[in-house]
Amino acid sequence: MKNVAIFGSTGSIGESTLNVIRENKDLFNIVTLVAGKNIKKLIEQIEEFKPKNVYIIDKENSDILKEKYKDINVFYGEEGMEEISKLVDYDISISALVGIAGLKPTYNMIKNGKTVALANKEVLVAGGKLIMKTAKENGAKLLTVDSEHSAIMQCLNGEENNPIDKILLTASGGPFFNKEITDDITVEQALNHPTWSMGPKVTIDSSTMMNKGFEIIEAKWLFDVEPEQIEVVVHKKSLVHSMVQFKDGTIMANIGPKSMQIPIAYALNYPMRLQNNIEKIDLFEVVDLKFEKPDLNKFKCLKLAYEAIKKGHSYQVILNAANEVLVDNFLNKKITYTMIPNGIEKIMNMYEPRKLDTIDEILQFDKEVREKTIELISN
Repeated sequence: MKNVAIFGSTGSIGESTLNVIRENKDLFNIVTLVAGKNIKKLIEQIEEFKPKNVYIIDKENSDILKEKYKDINVFYGEEGMEEISKLVDYDISISALVGIAGLKPTYNMIKNGKTVALANKEVLVAGGKLIMKTAKENGAKLLTVDSEHSAIMQCLNGEENNPIDKILLTASGGPFFNKEITDDITVEQALNHPTWSMGPKVTIDSSTMMNKGFEIIEAKWLFDVEPEQIEVVVHKKSLVHSMVQFKDGTIMANIGPKSMQIPIAYALNYPMRLQNNIEKIDLFEVVDLKFEKPDLNKFKCLKLAYEAIKKGHSYQVILNAANEVLVDNFLNKKITYTMIPNGIEKIMNMYEPRKLDTIDEILQFDKEVREKTIELISN
């Protein structure tokens, strides 16, 4: 039986992970649940899964949990996150904390040589070079539960000796692929994703295609390929989750239902697959598998992601930090939709390359870029 830690248990990935574990109680045991502010949902999870360790952000809620559960280790705040991410009483962790908040905990887990299944794009976008180096030095295994990168990982399983020609990273295109992008786009329209049900921040990133920009950077680090070897392919039906083209011209595709439980289950039981109750695809009902090219001028965030890779690590930190601030302000209706890509471009142009060798240096630079972005919005 595998012991599992879930960082981000009350979010959509965390809940999907718990669904997988519910169906496989004889294979997995929850030892750690890390939540944000949703104490109601965390209490429900504690009652069902009986973990040893739990985390919630604020002290008031942590006091409630300590009073209610005398036999559970309760952590809170920045210091508590540092402590709980350094525990070693699990076999695999799901890293699904939102945004840059997931970087330091994931680094701590990898530094302890643990197996980490990444669901947080920002970890590799902001810290890819350091994360991969640390994983190699400490014998940590880095898996992925992102549907596209899981698809690539599955296509590459058993193909270690066959060089990659190209990674074909599929995208749904979001709600605006065939629509004009203007300042009149509302938050509600941007949150109306045609295919996937996700959290608000990720859904906005999907609409700007920044999520795919982040995935390009992730793919570079996870699969050790050059940006020129990663091509974004829009596939609106989201049945083909991604593909790998090999040097002989063969294209291997991963096709499956639109459910995050499949990549999560694959990572939890890697490399063996788990049975599930998800409705299977009937290929006779699939009318076509159309693929289209995205317009990099229309979806500027994609172009900016390629530029960030070419310019170096510090620009990937800028890309992520500026995007987080701008998306948050758009969700709160403080800026227009087009300010997201235009603001990122302006912030990137303000900086010269910077050397970032440690987690603290990355986080300090991230903070600086956020302050600069807030300043840009204010003016």
